Amino acid sequence: MTVCLGIDRLLADPSLIPGSRWGLITNFTGVTADLTLSSKALVGAGAPLVALLAPEHGLRGTAQAGESEPGGIDSETGLQVLDTYRLAGAELDRAISELNLDALICDLQDIGARYYTYAWTMLDCLRSAARLGIPFYVLDRPNPLGGEIVSGPGVATGFESFIGRIDIPIRHGLTMGEIARVGARLDRERGEDVPDPHVIEMTGWQRAMTWQDTGLFWVPPSPNIPSPLSAFAFVGNGLVEGTELSEGRGTTRPFEFIGAPWLTPDFAAVLNARGLPGVIFRPTFFQPTFSKHAGTPVCGVHMHITDTGAYDPLATGIELLAAAQAAPASQFTWRTPAWEQDEPRPHFIDLIWGSPALREALDSGEAHAARAQLADAQALRARDEDLLLYSSQ
Repeated sequence: MTVCLGIDRLLADPSLIPGSRWGLITNFTGVTADLTLSSKALVGAGAPLVALLAPEHGLRGTAQAGESEPGGIDSETGLQVLDTYRLAGAELDRAISELNLDALICDLQDIGARYYTYAWTMLDCLRSAARLGIPFYVLDRPNPLGGEIVSGPGVATGFESFIGRIDIPIRHGLTMGEIARVGARLDRERGEDVPDPHVIEMTGWQRAMTWQDTGLFWVPPSPNIPSPLSAFAFVGNGLVEGTELSEGRGTTRPFEFIGAPWLTPDFAAVLNARGLPGVIFRPTFFQPTFSKHAGTPVCGVHMHITDTGAYDPLATGIELLAAAQAAPASQFTWRTPAWEQDEPRPHFIDLIWGSPALREALDSGEAHAARAQLADAQALRARDEDLLLYSSQ
C-alpha cells in the first residue's frame, strides 16, 4: 500500500490552496511519491510559487549539522531561495514580508524526534505567518517511526530552544501537520494569536505504520540519517550529542557507531549484559573524518537494531550513557552548547532532554530516575489526542 502524500494531493487538486503568491518551506526531502522535487512539480503544474524557504542543511542538503546553504536563485526552478535556518522573530518576519506572499506552505520530512530541527523551522514560520496575516499550510508526510509509540519528557519552561520549541515528548509520534496544530494551540494558550494551520492530510497513512509500511521511497532527510533504521537510532543516540562521546558523525554509521578514545572493546559486553531489547552491540574501532574526535582513532560499539518494535531508543540511550560514565578510566564529560549562542545553557544535554533531569540523574548514579521520565509522554499524548489527524486502523 502506498501512502498518498500531501504534496501529491495538492498536485491533483491545486484549488486546495488559494492565492497567487505562494512560498514553499522545503528542501531535498520535499518530493512526490515518484521522487520529483515538490518545488519542481508545483512549478511544472503552473502553481503560483514565487519563493523557496530552506531549513538546516540547506535546500539541496549539502550542509552538515548546524549549518545551512546561502540563499540565492534555485537552478532547478529559477525561484528565489531564502535561508531561514536560525531566523526567528522580527528578523524572520522581515524576510517573509519582503516576499509579499498570500500563502506559506511547508513540505519537509521529519524523522520523529523532538530534537530534529525541521519542525521548529516550520513552527517559526507558522508564527511569523500569523503575525503577518498569511495563511499557513502543511503538506503532510509520515512519521517514519510510526504514530502510536511516544516516549520521553517534554520541554520544561525555560529550556525551549531550536531543538525543542514546544512541550512535546522526545519521541513524539506526530506528523508535521500535527506538530503544527499542537504548536498553534500551545501558543494560543500563552496568549499568542496563532491560527490553526491548514493541513493537507495524507491518505492511506495509519499510526501503526513505520516507514517500510508506507510504500514510499526513503530520501535521507539529512546527511547523517541515511536510512529509516538510522532514524530509530537517532531518537535514542541523539542523547550522545550532549556528551563528548562520538555519535558516529564522520563515519558510514552515524548514530550506530558510538565511541571515545578512552573506551575499550569490553564496553560492548557491558551493554549486552544489560539485556536491552531489540538491540545488540559489537566492539568496533573507527576514526571520524569530521565532528568529535575527527582524525583520532576511537574505540566503541556498533549498535545493531534487531527488532524496531522491541527496541526502546531512549531507554537504550540512557543505559549507554550510564555505562560510559561507569567505564574503567572513564573520561566522560557533558558538552556545553557551542551553536546556541542566543540561548546559552550550562549543558547541551539539558536542551536535548528538555530539562537538567537526565544529567542530574546520571551524575547521581540514578539512571532509573531518568528512565521514569520516559512515561511523561503519555500525559502529553492525552493532552494532544484531539489534535491527531490519523487513526491507528
